[in-house]
Amino acid sequence: MPTLKETPSARQQELLERAYEYSLGHGLADLSLRPLATAIGSSPRVLLFLFGSKDGLIRALLARARTDELDLLQQIESQYDEPPGLTVVARELWTWLAAPERRPLMAFWVEAYGRSLVVPDGPWANYGRSTVEDWLELLKASEPDAAEARRTGVLAMLRGALIDLLATGDLDRTTAAVEDYLRD
Repeated sequence: MPTLKETPSARQQELLERAYEYSLGHGLADLSLRPLATAIGSSPRVLLFLFGSKDGLIRALLARARTDELDLLQQIESQYDEPPGLTVVARELWTWLAAPERRPLMAFWVEAYGRSLVVPDGPWANYGRSTVEDWLELLKASEPDAAEARRTGVLAMLRGALIDLLATGDLDRTTAAVEDYLRD
């Protein structure tokens, strides 16, 4: 099965960006190539040629979403000369995660994370594990002496608050919960 080329062509990159925008609004679970291709100005044959298969396209979309996540983590890390501490980074993460303009990306992330748990093979393989490792690494860098259990607790709290926010839209309540947790 063909895989994504190491250096994508300009057309492949353009269609990936369009497909990514489409998937942020429509999700991945029921992704069908024909409606996607129509929506992004392509054809199913072109998408199959460029990405090898529907699974190849999904893998590329997940990698694209992970790029946004890693950019955020790098942005936060680069703001500080010294480790700022778990509480500071957790608050910055929550502000970024909870921003209304990121709801489609966060819903995409939750869907991909969940699919990686129930369909651990195929394009979803290791997505959940990779994101946990990425976020734990940032939290470790933010406060190297913090116990692993504390970093894991902060990550679990942020994920739980995010899922709650996405389900209810209640930013005030979920932010209050995050702040309450971080005060301890």
